[in-house]
Amino acid sequence: MPLDFTAIDFETANSSPASACSVGLVRVRDGIVVAQTGWLIRPPAGHDEFQEWNVRIHGIQPHEVADAAGWSDQLDRLCAFAGADVLVAHNAGFDLNVIRRACEATGDDCPPYRSLCSLSVARKVYDLDSYKLPVAAAAAGFGVFPHHEALADARACAQIVIDAARRTGSATILELAEAIGVRVADPLAAAPAKVRVAA
Repeated sequence: MPLDFTAIDFETANSSPASACSVGLVRVRDGIVVAQTGWLIRPPAGHDEFQEWNVRIHGIQPHEVADAAGWSDQLDRLCAFAGADVLVAHNAGFDLNVIRRACEATGDDCPPYRSLCSLSVARKVYDLDSYKLPVAAAAAGFGVFPHHEALADARACAQIVIDAARRTGSATILELAEAIGVRVADPLAAAPAKVRVAA
């Protein structure tokens, strides 16, 4: 089994994890980026107020998402891109919680994605003063990028895992996790649910 995964990053409109306003997705096959995409999301009703702090971070304005498709309309698109991959994110608990909370807000079935945290990977593989995404990505050989732009962040995250796998001689995500002593989270393993993935 090769080093296959999808890196993901969300930006949110406010402090609610359900308030996804953009997503970046990067598909990796056999340790190589083969596809990438990203788009704006209109946050679910009740979670759609843009707070000044969040706007300062990612620069997305409310009017930019006004005509974007909502979460329910975009969930299938997200799942079609990621398929049954392990999702990799920097501080993966945040990004997986965005999926979970946005699905709760819209009444959609939450896809039972497994996940690997590139922040945890970086802490095991690199010796750095900071493990923030730009610093860890630089250690992985990824150059300067527009941090908090969802697609750029997902690409940086993918590079950390690709580099960590190379450094540890790991051929798969599971081998990498085992080699460095981190876990691939499988939060819904005990509770099978309808899986929304492309055939």
